Amino acid sequence: MASITIKKVLSDFGIQLNNPGVSTGSRWIPSSGTEFQSFSPVDGKLIGAVQGADEQSFKKVIKASSEAFLQWRKVPAPRRGEIVRQIGEELRTSKESLGMLVSYEMGKSYQEGLGEVQEMIDICDLAVGLSRQLNGLTMHSERPMHRMYEQYHPLGVVGIISAFNFPVAVWSWNAMIAWVCGDTCIWKPSEKTPLCSLACQHIAARVFKRNNVPEGVSCIVNGDAQVGQWLAANERVALISATGSVRMGKAVAKTVAERLGRSLLELGGNNAIIISEHADLDIAIRGALFGAVGTAGQRCTTTRRLIVHKKVYNTVKDKLKKAYSQLKIGNPLETTNHVGPLIDRHAVKLYTDALEQVRKEGGKFAVPGGILTGKGYESGCYVKPAIAEVKNNFRIVQHETFAPILYLIKYDSMEEAIDLQNGVKQGLSSALMTTHLREMEAFLSAWGSDCGIANVNIGTSGAEIGGAFGGEKETGGGRESGSDAWKVYMRRQTNTINFGTNLPLAQGIKFDV
Repeated sequence: MASITIKKVLSDFGIQLNNPGVSTGSRWIPSSGTEFQSFSPVDGKLIGAVQGADEQSFKKVIKASSEAFLQWRKVPAPRRGEIVRQIGEELRTSKESLGMLVSYEMGKSYQEGLGEVQEMIDICDLAVGLSRQLNGLTMHSERPMHRMYEQYHPLGVVGIISAFNFPVAVWSWNAMIAWVCGDTCIWKPSEKTPLCSLACQHIAARVFKRNNVPEGVSCIVNGDAQVGQWLAANERVALISATGSVRMGKAVAKTVAERLGRSLLELGGNNAIIISEHADLDIAIRGALFGAVGTAGQRCTTTRRLIVHKKVYNTVKDKLKKAYSQLKIGNPLETTNHVGPLIDRHAVKLYTDALEQVRKEGGKFAVPGGILTGKGYESGCYVKPAIAEVKNNFRIVQHETFAPILYLIKYDSMEEAIDLQNGVKQGLSSALMTTHLREMEAFLSAWGSDCGIANVNIGTSGAEIGGAFGGEKETGGGRESGSDAWKVYMRRQTNTINFGTNLPLAQGIKFDV
C-alpha cells in the first residue's frame, strides 16, 4: 500500500472531480440527471462527483444492452469465459488500487477492501469454470424412438442494483456469472459509492475492447432510487438482482412482479451466533468479534445477536469486554486499525437512535457506545462498537441496525436457543459454536436454523465463493455466487426429438383420423 496513494488510484481509473456516470462500456453518455457527490467517511473530504442518469440516457443504455445481447448470446460460452478470465487477471493487477478506493470511499478497512477485490477475482475463476459446465439433462421418453432433454439458454438483459457496503463484489457476483451465461448487464450502483463503479467499468471496458466485445454488454446507470425503479419497471430487463434493505426489496419485487419479470433479492439480515456451554470459547469469541465489528457492523451478514448459554454467559461477556477494549478505531487505510467509520452521518444517527432505543426498552450496556470526536475523527462518522444485554423480543433487537451494536441474549436449552435464533423476520446467516455432535446436527436439521446460511464453529460474517449465498423470509430468498445459482441467469428449455416414422402421443392417447 505504501507504493500507491488515493490521488494515483483516482488517476489510474480516470476518475476526476466531475465524472459522467452513465456508460455502455467504453462510451460515456451525456446526462442531465442528478449529480452525486462522493465524500469519504474516512476524512470527510470530497473525492469526486458523478452525473446520474436521466430518462434519455437511461433509454440509450437499455437500447444498447438489448442490442448487444443479440450478438453476445451467440458467442460460445467457453469464449465468454475466457474474456471473464482476463477480467480476473486485470483485477489481480489492480487489486491494491481498487482495494484502496473501496476502503476510502466506503470506509471499510484496507484489508477488507483487498478481501472484497479478492472475492471478485474468485468469482471470475468460478465463472470461467462454469463456462464449460452450463449443463442440462437427458431424460428417457415414454414414447419409442423419442429423445428428451433440457438445456439452458441466455436469459437477456440483467439489471443489478447493489448496496454501498460491498460496492464492487456484489456486482461481480452477478455480472461475471451473467456474462458467461450469455447475458448483458446494466448496473445501478449505490449513490453512496459511485466512484467504485467507474473503476470497475474502466477495468471491464479495457478487457472488452481488447476482445472486440460489443458496446452494451457492460453498462452502468448511476442514480438514486428513481433510476432503480426505471430499471425494475423496464420490460426489456429480464432479471433484476437487487441487494439492499427489505423496504427497497419489497418495492423492487412488486414492480418486477407486475410485469411478470424475474427478481433475485438479497435483503436484510439479523444474524445470530449461538454459543453453547460446549463451545470452544477462544474460537467463539474470535468469530463473534469479527462478525460484530467487521466493516463497522455494515455487512448483511454482521453478527447482531449473540445467544449464549447461561453457564458460560458471564465468561463470554467478560471475554468480549476485554476484546472490545483492545479494538483500534480510526483511518481504515492504516492497517493497525480494526474498525473504520460508518458510511455517513445519517448512519451515525441511526446508530445513536438504536442505542437510545435499547435504553428505553430496558437494555443494559456491557460496552457502551458513542460517537468519537477529536483528531482523526473529523468526518463525524466514527463510532464505538457497543454490546447490550437485551431480550430477543425487544423491538430494536427485531430490527436490523446497520452499525456495530451486538446484542447479548441468555438461553437455557438448545431448543430455546434455536427458537430465539429463528425468532426474527430475517433469515440470512446463522452460526452455532459447539463441540457437541448432537447440537450440531440439531442446528443443521430441518427443525434447526431457518436461515439460508448455517455455520458451525465459524461466524456469520463473510461467505466463501462457491457456496450459494442468500437467505430466507424477509431476506428475499435469492441465491448468488456459487453452486447452481447460475441457473437464475438463464432460461430453461425442454426439448423432445422424434427420430422415428410414427407420431405416438404422450400418455398413450389415441387420435386417429
